[in-house]
Amino acid sequence: MTLTDAAVPELAPPELARPRRFRGRLSLRQFLITIQKNSIATWPEEAFEQEFWDRRMLWKRTFVANSPEAVRHVLLDNQENYVKTDIARRLLEPGLGRGLLTAEGDVWRRQRRLMAPAFQHRRVVDFAGPIAAAAGRLAQEWETVRGDFDIAHAMSGLTLAVISEIMFSTAVDPRIALIGAGVDTYQTSIRPTLVDLLGLPAWLSRAGAKRAAAAFAQADEVIAELIARRQAAADPGSDLLGLLIAKPETGEPPLSPREIRDQVATIFTAGHETTANALAWTWYLLALHPAVEKRLHDELDAVLGDRGLGGRLPTFEDVARLRYARMVIDEAMRLYPPAHTMSRQALAEDRIVGHRVPRGSTVFIVPWLLHRHRKLWQDPEVFDPERMAPERAADRPRFAYIPFGAGPRICIGASLAITEAVLILATLARTWRLRLAEGARVEPIGLITLRPRGGLSMRLERR
Repeated sequence: MTLTDAAVPELAPPELARPRRFRGRLSLRQFLITIQKNSIATWPEEAFEQEFWDRRMLWKRTFVANSPEAVRHVLLDNQENYVKTDIARRLLEPGLGRGLLTAEGDVWRRQRRLMAPAFQHRRVVDFAGPIAAAAGRLAQEWETVRGDFDIAHAMSGLTLAVISEIMFSTAVDPRIALIGAGVDTYQTSIRPTLVDLLGLPAWLSRAGAKRAAAAFAQADEVIAELIARRQAAADPGSDLLGLLIAKPETGEPPLSPREIRDQVATIFTAGHETTANALAWTWYLLALHPAVEKRLHDELDAVLGDRGLGGRLPTFEDVARLRYARMVIDEAMRLYPPAHTMSRQALAEDRIVGHRVPRGSTVFIVPWLLHRHRKLWQDPEVFDPERMAPERAADRPRFAYIPFGAGPRICIGASLAITEAVLILATLARTWRLRLAEGARVEPIGLITLRPRGGLSMRLERR
């Protein structure tokens, strides 16, 4: 038997980056220290197999809904009983205002209705060209990159360019970049305090709100200037800002300047930050799994042809053909969901999967836990894009995988985000592969979104 004929032993799957886990409960002091450093590090080992439990903090009652049935009840079946929590509003409203992420009731329904045309299928088709073009420019710029660089920062810059083009019809300039900088500062400076966690009066902890307002101060000046200029123009334009300013076809009053400002801040955070993080984690996972990367490259070559820089850019029509690329991204968002935690507050007493939930209680839904649940997923800590094949989705409970949320409040830009991620991955991966920098330390950190702590150092290799 020759060496090439010999059976090659299967290698164990690589261990993926995650916070160190513990068993049992953290003391109040340990919990407060940990949540300030990394919110997803507060979940014990048992949380990845439990389905519903009470998580007390002094007199504050909170519950964790960690099964598809419980998630469905909160986000769909009885969603009218569950609103955004006080802590979510305290953390988000100082910077994002009362946009789609934080508004409730009739205000939210009106905003959703007025913004829906901006995310219709035909708009997503129109946006595909600018997305691929921005990714193509970055692929060319990478020709001059030498040594290690932060892929998380690179993806953030790219998605900022994309959202700037989609929202303002312009490439990133120093003024618009201030909005992205405000989002970044906001992410890294806002943390829940004991006052927030216990639902004490907000005036007891005003420092956080002041930091949030300061983070967006320059960004707000830019946004106000852009809105005023468009409102004064004869034609507001057909980009996202123009669609937000335009008179609604429903005959309803248009969004006010403040409402437009809040939607711009929300879209920049949800549409720029989350996609950038999803892509950064995708590159990390591909670097650890060369067989998956090889299959991705084979698909790109089959669909796009020439893998050199002279090859064509992917189009919107290619997104449906890039089936495996979509599976790679979906699996990356399972393991590293950008929106890692959601919280709701019960308006009235309820029962969730047989458990009494008193009025005013907080219910957490945590994709970080749900997507790695040992009773829902086979080998949940393993990166396996095949599990995201469309034909296997029928075997999976509908609410086991919720990277964009679920129910009426599912992310309005989900289709755009997926299209953007597939186009960017395809454009860059047809020419480049990335490898972890030597000695790189990778840790996911739960802020408003799930980021790699301190960035993600990688190096480029041309295919």
